[in-house]
Amino acid sequence: MQRGLRMIGYVILGLLLIYGGLIALVYLNQHRLIYAPPVARGDIPAGFGRVTYATPDRLELAAGYRPAREGMPTLLFFHGNAASWQSSTMVTARLAEQGYGILAAEYRGYSGNPGTPSEIGLYEDARGAWRFLREDQGLAENDIVLVGNSVGAGVATQLATEVRARALVLISPFDSLEETAARKLRWLPVRLLLSDRFANDQKLPEIGEPILILHGEEDSLIALEQAQALASVRDDTVIQTYPGWGHDLVVHEPVQDRIAAFLEQPQN
Repeated sequence: MQRGLRMIGYVILGLLLIYGGLIALVYLNQHRLIYAPPVARGDIPAGFGRVTYATPDRLELAAGYRPAREGMPTLLFFHGNAASWQSSTMVTARLAEQGYGILAAEYRGYSGNPGTPSEIGLYEDARGAWRFLREDQGLAENDIVLVGNSVGAGVATQLATEVRARALVLISPFDSLEETAARKLRWLPVRLLLSDRFANDQKLPEIGEPILILHGEEDSLIALEQAQALASVRDDTVIQTYPGWGHDLVVHEPVQDRIAAFLEQPQN
């Protein structure tokens, strides 16, 4: 009897040790799990020029820029995970053809840039991109539209709390990274483990710009309910969802058409 109880105790202890090891592994490697820079590309897409700008913490980042046609605004575009500034040019091509300017912003640790990505670091990268448009290119605040896809929506949202812009467009956003991780890893205490949280839902009330949220109804990475919860934070937020489309929503050209229609509205 005692031997059996002892064996059960050993099994429970072993399981606890394994579980504790998994928790430690996730905690110590969370930035590697959150940020997944693709292999760096050296090409420069047609119509864009390679530019560099400094972040407030003195990193020099390379990105891509295409000036706007006279009288048209410029999109400051923050891409999602596992993407690059070059891929940003593909998912904004239709808007570029209409004359919108595009600053395909880039992050530290992506596309061969120095540094290691983190929530605080990406916010610094956004500030550097904003300063490039305002100071180096001489654009007015109302000539800049903040656009973010997936985790880039968190970057755009934070920047919108710090500056005035023409509008804020969030594609496939989450209400918070904490909520996203908790939904995916229910067996881990991720709310206690996460150091990067991207609490977009807490920031929207601070933002005065018109806000458009676009989300795929079949998004298996960031649940539709999260985008709806984010939109509910501010009553005048415009949200449009797309049946049958998932987390790759940004690649669909109608999404760009919807952004253009939103920006062309008189109140914007």
